[in-house]
Parts: sequence; structure tokens; C-alpha cells
Amino acid sequence: MTTKRRGGPSDELSADEARSIALAAQGLTGRPASKPGVAGVRRVVRRLHALQLDSVNVLVRSHYLPVFSRLGPYPMTDLDRLVNKTHELLELDAHQASFVPAELEPLFRWRRRWSDWETSGPKLRRERPGYVEAIERHVADHGPIALSDLEDKGSREKPKTKYAESSLMWWRPSDGKSVLDGLVSTGRFALAGRRGFARLYDLRERVIPPEVLAQPAPPAEDAIRTLVELAARALGVATVGDLAGYFFLKVGDTKKAARDLVEQGSLRAARVQGWKDPVYVHTSARAAPSLEARTLLSPFDSLTWSRDRTKRLFGFDFSFEIYVPAPERRYGYYVLPFLLRDRLVARVDLKSDRKRSTLLVQAAFGEAGTAPKEVAAELARELGLMAGWLGLERVEVGERGDLARPLARAVKPRLVR
Repeated sequence: MTTKRRGGPSDELSADEARSIALAAQGLTGRPASKPGVAGVRRVVRRLHALQLDSVNVLVRSHYLPVFSRLGPYPMTDLDRLVNKTHELLELDAHQASFVPAELEPLFRWRRRWSDWETSGPKLRRERPGYVEAIERHVADHGPIALSDLEDKGSREKPKTKYAESSLMWWRPSDGKSVLDGLVSTGRFALAGRRGFARLYDLRERVIPPEVLAQPAPPAEDAIRTLVELAARALGVATVGDLAGYFFLKVGDTKKAARDLVEQGSLRAARVQGWKDPVYVHTSARAAPSLEARTLLSPFDSLTWSRDRTKRLFGFDFSFEIYVPAPERRYGYYVLPFLLRDRLVARVDLKSDRKRSTLLVQAAFGEAGTAPKEVAAELARELGLMAGWLGLERVEVGERGDLARPLARAVKPRLVR
């Protein structure tokens, strides 16, 4: 790797160097030998800055998986504790809804100006006088509460339409949920964790650590610059579009912030061989001395948030088919990429069958140019590890996919451990 001199030409990285830097930045160079604990979970989240949430629970809730990918089997209660008990992690609008280290909360306050509660709130107050105030009192007296705890949830009947259901995106199913989420968006309430997967709401001062609450909100431009620096640190090497996508920032704002960070010495401009657009490399980024990863990745893992970047880094076309009608799916419903050393070598459609205590591999596909027997053997080990972590007794492989048969042979003699 060449070193950029001030005013001189940009660095040029090989595709292998860029991939190594990206994996090292994401903590995907190999799992630690020591048994993971809450300190390890804390380190993973502070490295990634965000764990994306999703409601689908066909395998396990998605926010648990990135920690498993980096640490191996860990007690999921450790992550729950950081969210629900100590509030070291807060649910914020970061990359979609995400669990984020509490100390980053001030950086997202500027987003409140995007809230539609400023217009929908007054309308609801006119329609239902006293309702908003009643919910505020209820949360103050009984929080943390879920929507289901409200005596009057303000449920609404779905309007009839001759158009597709998607035309009802504006419809609010519950006045209660509108109020709870609206008061979160304006900073009156905060999300206090989850009960199962139901959001818990409480007064902001009872959720956000006092030392964080006392911090003033930085100006939006400063907050965005810091978020871009954090995204660059987590990605290692990234285009402007990659940086913007990490925390859903505007490309124009990101471009300006990146230029400022170059001037400050936090980023440097570079090129990656074979990439169309220039990139920024965080000055702390380093290529990994070794790459020993063997891990399955959540469909919502921060390594693959950008489908375009995933293709640039790995030549891996990651199609997310959960919302595609079943007959049109090529790979499956809940598909996890399999990372082996520095390559994405396979993808598997997984499901937890709790009644049969079985991890179901509903389909398995290998990538072109990989060795099926080797990939199957390594993947079988990882599936056994995951099954044990999920408290399942066995792994069962279906017939779909070109990797299914060798994987079934590799899994058959193995015990879950």
C-alpha cells in the first residue's frame, strides 16, 4: 500500500487489500479464543456502532446474529442486558431502527426535525382532545410500557380500497402507537428496550444515561461529520455512497463531511483497482495480518448493508428475497451468506424448527469457483456451532441448491456442539 503525501496522488489499493481492510474494520478476521462475555458484546457494538433490528424471527432476531458472527456462541442475555437493564445500548433511528451505543445518542438528535409528529400530532389532538396528555401521564406513572399496556390503544379499522395494500402506507393502525412513537421522535419519550420484540416506552430521563442526557446536541453539520467518521472507521474503505448509507445520510452532506475529514487528517482519498468511484480510507484502517473467519452473516449484517459494495468487495450478488413472492425466489426466504477467510463462498436459507429442535437448511448454494467439498465441510462446522448456540439438537439439510448434497454428507456424521 502506498502512502499519500499531502498534495500528492491518491493511494491505490488492490481489490485484495480493500477486502482485507474492510473485514478487519468490521471485526471479521477470526473469532477470539476466549469465552465471550458481556465485555465482548460491548466491544462488538462499539466497533460497528449499530445493530440493525428486524421483526422476522424465522431463525433468530437479526440483531443477535452480528455478535455471534464475530464472537461465536455467546449468551444472548448479555446483549439483552445492555439494552433493557443498563441502557448502554439505545434503540435509535441510525441504520433503520438499530441498537446503538448510548454515548452516540446526541449525534442523532438533529434528526427530530424530520419528524412528521409536528403536523400529525396537532391533528390527533384536535380529533381526540386529552388523549395525548393521558398517554403522557400513563407512561410517567407506569413506564416502561408497551403499546399493549395502554387501556385505550386507539385502534383504527383499516379503510377499504380498490388499490393495492401498499397504497395504505399512510394509514395509522393505532392512535396510541402514533402518540408513543411521535413523542419518541420529539424527545419527550425514549425507547427503553424490548419485551419480546414489543417496544418499551418511557420518559427520556429514565432511559438515557444522565451523563449522555446532559450533553448538548451538536449542530447538525458537526453531528453528520462525526457520523461519517464513525462510518468510515466501521467500513475501513468506502465510497461516498457507502459512507452515506451506513447511517442513512444525504450524499451531499456526506461528501462535504468527507472532504472536511480529509483536511482534518481522519480520512485519506484513495482508489481501489477495478472500482469505478474513488474511496476514502480511515487513517486507523489496516489490512488484517491474517484472515481466519468462518462464519454465517445475518441478512442485516453491517458488512453487507450496501448490496453494491458487497458485490465490489466480494463479487457476491446478495439478493434479499424476503419480500419476493415465494415462487419467484431464487435462493430462499431467510438467506445468510457464509464467509470463509476473505470470501463469501456460499449462501444458506435457514430456519429454526423449535418443535423438532432442528436447524433446517432449506437450501444451500455455493459460489462459482469454490471447492464444494471444502466449503461444505467448513459450513457444516459452522451450522453445528450455530445450532448449539440456538439450543437446537440437530442440523437437517434439504435438497434445494447445488451445495445441498455435499453439505448433507458433511453434516450427517457431526453432532451439534
